[in-house]
Amino acid sequence: MGLRALKTNKNTASSGISRSVNRLNRNATAHSTTPGYFITGTDTDSGKTVVACALIRRLRAAGLRVAPFKPVAAGAIWQEGAWQNDDALDLLAAAGGDWAYEQINPYCFPDPVSPHIAARQVDVVVDMALIVQAAQTLAAQADVLVVEGAGGWLAPLSETETVADLAQALGLPVLLVVGLRLGCLNHAQLSAQAIQHAAVPFAGWMGNQLASDMPYCADNMATLRRCLPGRFRGMLPYGHDQQTDYFAWAVDDV
Repeated sequence: MGLRALKTNKNTASSGISRSVNRLNRNATAHSTTPGYFITGTDTDSGKTVVACALIRRLRAAGLRVAPFKPVAAGAIWQEGAWQNDDALDLLAAAGGDWAYEQINPYCFPDPVSPHIAARQVDVVVDMALIVQAAQTLAAQADVLVVEGAGGWLAPLSETETVADLAQALGLPVLLVVGLRLGCLNHAQLSAQAIQHAAVPFAGWMGNQLASDMPYCADNMATLRRCLPGRFRGMLPYGHDQQTDYFAWAVDDV
């Protein structure tokens, strides 16, 4: 691909993102007290989207209108005249498809890299105030707001702000998804400690089995339950992502 093509793609990405954000800015509403959850994970591919989608389906089964929100996504395809991210589309489908894509994913960047790097490639700076306004707009139209972060708790969204800053700005209870794999014991404890030190309510943590043949899965879960602070919300077994019974607690909480 030549320099002209690269520049064209870059300008298209930037203008598409800017149009979505500007629309959200005009439609912002006052602060809402709508309950919800902020889903973060121990790392990229820990299962945030799987857990968020199952949670959304369980809340909807209880008769609640759920607004899904993926404020920042990196890694997208160009379709229907805009960049769209697979995780955001999964959230949208789980919520019944009643929301405009640009509402639930205001910042969507083409490159599947750290969000702050992806944003830099298209000359965009993630604006936390605009994300909060977008969340307020969604919350005003829903019974519950389910937000999925990007990467892990301290993943950079800009040169100065991280996912932790986003969670603090939204003020929702944080649910930590622990992707069960080698290294998760360390990652989970570090993430949980960081969440506890932040000015956010900690909803607890949940294990997500990433492979059916993980060695010593039960032993790892036992260690996590012994070492992690916060409420244990259960474990989502491998291949059970369509089962919503694991999230009955969420209905009681909201």
